[in-house]
Amino acid sequence: MSDPSITISERAAKRIVELVKADENAEIFRVAVEGGGCSGFQYRFELDKGAAPGDMLIERDGATVAIDPISAGFVTGSELDFVDELIGAQFTIHNPNATASCGCGTSFSI
Repeated sequence: MSDPSITISERAAKRIVELVKADENAEIFRVAVEGGGCSGFQYRFELDKGAAPGDMLIERDGATVAIDPISAGFVTGSELDFVDELIGAQFTIHNPNATASCGCGTSFSI
């Protein structure tokens, strides 16, 4: 395990554990940053079979999150959270490096 570039909220850890248990092919939850979205970059969240070489691994309460080295640079100091509201449930990233984000919260700029 590496020094975490992000932290995982209790709610996010609980939801990740539930998702991994429900998918027999998944072992970890992956967070990535990709080019695109209305603000320049967007987050991608997915279940994965395992970590890749060079991945940063962050653990909390039985949940393991993998972040590739390039994406880690964009989310340093961030918190992965899970929000369940009337308008829907989703993973979010509270990113102090983002200078702007879109209304839906899935894309950002630095």
